[in-house]
This record gives sequence, structure tokens and C-alpha cells, in this order.
Amino acid sequence: MQNNNYCIIMAGGIGSRFWPVSKTECPKQFLDILGTGKSFIRSTFERFLPIVPPQNFLVVTNAMYKDLVLQHIPELTESQVLCEPMRRNTAPCIAYAAYHIMAQNSDCNIVVTPADHLVTNEAEFQRIISTGFEFVSKPENSKALLTIGIKPTRPETGYGYIQTPDANCTEGAVTKVASFTEKPNLEKAVQFLESGRYLWNSGIFIWSMEGILSALNQFIPNLTEIFDEGKAKFGTADEQAFISNNFHRCPDISIDYGVMEKSPDTYTIPADFGWSDIGTWGSLFTHAKKDPENNAVKGNVVVEECKNTVINIEPGVEAIVQGMDECLVAYSGKSLLVCRLKDEQRIKEWVAALNAKKQ
Repeated sequence: MQNNNYCIIMAGGIGSRFWPVSKTECPKQFLDILGTGKSFIRSTFERFLPIVPPQNFLVVTNAMYKDLVLQHIPELTESQVLCEPMRRNTAPCIAYAAYHIMAQNSDCNIVVTPADHLVTNEAEFQRIISTGFEFVSKPENSKALLTIGIKPTRPETGYGYIQTPDANCTEGAVTKVASFTEKPNLEKAVQFLESGRYLWNSGIFIWSMEGILSALNQFIPNLTEIFDEGKAKFGTADEQAFISNNFHRCPDISIDYGVMEKSPDTYTIPADFGWSDIGTWGSLFTHAKKDPENNAVKGNVVVEECKNTVINIEPGVEAIVQGMDECLVAYSGKSLLVCRLKDEQRIKEWVAALNAKKQ
């Protein structure tokens, strides 16, 4: 049965919210930011390996990262690394991988995952994913689109939410989705947590080949029309040329907005397996080891009179940090960031401003 399971790892982002450690030439999915001895993408591959055979993995990434992917996951062949010529969000990424898989196996089940999540209970994670595969493989659920929902532990404003029909749905059991909500403000996030009806949207999806292609065709037909033009080229030596010449025509749209929020056939599994989307310095701070003053410190650093602060200094650099409270200090590759932790959502705009100043 596992031979019919496929895994798509989306690894094309540049992780700009983790600047300056994550940069275009080596984004965070290829870094060991948590100090585990493994990069995010390596950990993701190993997490799915017990339920997906190695030959059934695909990594979709930017062409400039192909060698990095193969370096971190040497078990893959070059044909298992799909190269996007440009970023076009998650719907085109998923469609590209689905058409590639369809050329080999048109009757399979697929899990889609970002490359940069943290999971602390891998046995429970694998049980939940296996439950999802079993659900979508049943003929009566061939059109089902399943997303993994995470039981919230705090009023988080950085995640999207999934509304379930009833409060406190059974953990590990498939349930219908009532609605999706984009990242809420703090007041709404508190209401969501108190209601017991909302889950964090993990961005991990499970569906059958029939289910995802049917949904893409129904809700983003201008996307599937493009891939249908080159359907006979997928799985052949002409595939990459077709992608290189036509990928720019794809709409820049997420799978959440383009499909999941529109489909009446969406389901979720409430889960708790120690999940975190390590998408920001603040989320890293939550999971990092702390000193007695609640500082998360990495590097050759003398810390004086600091508390509740993240300090990340690259190897070979010495630093002294004094008098910081709820701040972020990060140095990497001759780039320095010092800001308040509460303002970390602005890092992306600051990096854009810095790049514009360079130009």
C-alpha cells in the first residue's frame, strides 16, 4: 500500500523572515537553525520516510537550489527534484508536481508538506498521516481534500485557522471543515482559542490524484489549461523545457485561497504531535533552549543584563550583547539585525528596503 503513497516537499521559499541567517543563496530549509544536527529539509524527508518509499518523494524548489536539495537528500535522483524557473506560490507548485506524478501513477495518494516544519512527536505524526492516506484512498472519498489541523495552545496571530463543526472534535479523527480563516488579529485569535472549534492550519495536505486534479480543474481552470498543453511531455526529456517556457503563465495563487477555501469537499484531522511552523525568530525562541534569564543564545557571545532575548551569532564571530529585553540580535555573513522581537513581522519589509537601497 505504501508504494502508492507519494510525498511532495515544497522547498522553494527564501525564508526572508529569518534574515540575516536565511538568505537567497541558502534559505532556511537548508539550515540547522534549531541545532539538531540536521537541516529542516533533511528532517522533513526522514519524518515521512516510514510511510512513503524514497522513490516516491518529489521536492519542488527553485532551480538554483537543485544541488542543495541533492546534497541534503542524497537518496533522491535528479529526476525527483522539480525546478521552478520562478516563484508562483503553492497552487502552481502542487499542480506541477501532480502532473509529473500522474505520468508515472495516475491512481495514487499524495501528501504535500512545506520543508521547514518542526515536529517533536514523529510517531504520532506518522500515525496521523497514515490515517489521512487511508481516508483519501477510499473510493467514496476520492474527491476529498484533507488538511492537518493542529490543536492550538495559544492565541497565535501568525497562523491561519480551520473551523470545525463542533467544539473539541476528536483528536486523530477525520472531520468536515466548516470554514477557513486567514491570520486573525489578537482579539479574534483569543475567541478562536476559547471556542474550542478552531485548529491551526498546518499547511500539510493529503488527497488522491483524482481529488486534487479535479479540484484544480474546477477552481483554477486557467492553471490546469496550461499544464494540459504539455501533458504528454511530463515524465519525458521535454518536461523541463515545457516548464521553463510556460511556468511564468501560471497564476500566482496559493492552494489555500485557490482551492481549499472554495471546495465543499474539505476535511481535517485534529492533531497534536508537537508541531510548529518555524517561520519567524519568535517561533524559534519558543522552542530554543534558554538561559536563566530566558535568553536563547547561539554563538560565541558574552551576554550581560539581557532577558527574553534571541541572540544568534555565526561561528567565527565574537560578540558582547548588553542591556537587551525582548529583542533580537542576529549576525550572519556580514549582515546584522537588531530589533524588538514584537516587531519581527516587519523584517520582510526591512529586507526589501535594504535590497532597494543596494540597487
